[in-house]
Amino acid sequence: MNKNFSFIILTYNEEIHLPRLVNSIKNLNAEIFILDSGSTDKTLEIAKRFNAVVQSNPFVNHPKQWDFALKNFQVSTPWTIGLDADQIVSPELFELLKGFKDEDFADISGIYFNRKNYFQEKWIRFGGYYPIYMLKMFRTGMAYSDLNENMDHRFIPGGKTIIWKKGHLLEENLKENNLAFWKAKHERYSDLIAVEEIEREQKLRTQTLKANLWGNPDEQKTWFKKQWRNLPLGLRPYLYFSYRMIFKMGILDGKTGIRFHYLQGLWFRLLVDKKISELKRNRV
Repeated sequence: MNKNFSFIILTYNEEIHLPRLVNSIKNLNAEIFILDSGSTDKTLEIAKRFNAVVQSNPFVNHPKQWDFALKNFQVSTPWTIGLDADQIVSPELFELLKGFKDEDFADISGIYFNRKNYFQEKWIRFGGYYPIYMLKMFRTGMAYSDLNENMDHRFIPGGKTIIWKKGHLLEENLKENNLAFWKAKHERYSDLIAVEEIEREQKLRTQTLKANLWGNPDEQKTWFKKQWRNLPLGLRPYLYFSYRMIFKMGILDGKTGIRFHYLQGLWFRLLVDKKISELKRNRV
């Protein structure tokens, strides 16, 4: 058994994703912990087949689900890697993890992985979607889930971080090949984001991370989100979509990529702004 790190994976009806992910990491011989949120397909059967330690917890949002996972699994290795079921460890990243030794990273608390995002079999290379660095590996017991976020989850590592630019997490949600699924999912997400923005405006949510354009990837994202919240509702989705398509060259992602940028960068953002406006009207 790997003595350096263990994996925690979140699942909900992931029978098409979980085998793909576990097959990409099984030869690392690391313990696998799975937190499920009520799967009704073969997810739990698959988890059992791979000898994963499984717990269940009702899903509220990603930050709270990760908080439960970090607090309730008995991880004995010095490092934990937190993954979503629709991700895969690339062969290059596998080799980095295979050679990983805790003693070589004595002053490090967290490691960012480089993500490649796919939509309907298309790598979204432009539009600001690559590279995207996600803190996925952290010292067990030191990191925590940022509960001040309502949808976007992130781990706060509690110390110095580094970025692995080589190797990738390959992320592709095959369920999103069905646009009805994609839209229903983002309808739910838009509710979470709208409530979060209202609560931030009312000072009911604080900002865990310092907004810093020159900081680590999460601090940079916090800075951009802060600027975003200061832009006019209804106008900012069009500004953002234009930024992605023109300045970040999203138009080079081709027909499928442009569809993704439209859905994620414009349609979804307009939906969020509409719901924020409705919440504000109902509050008066």
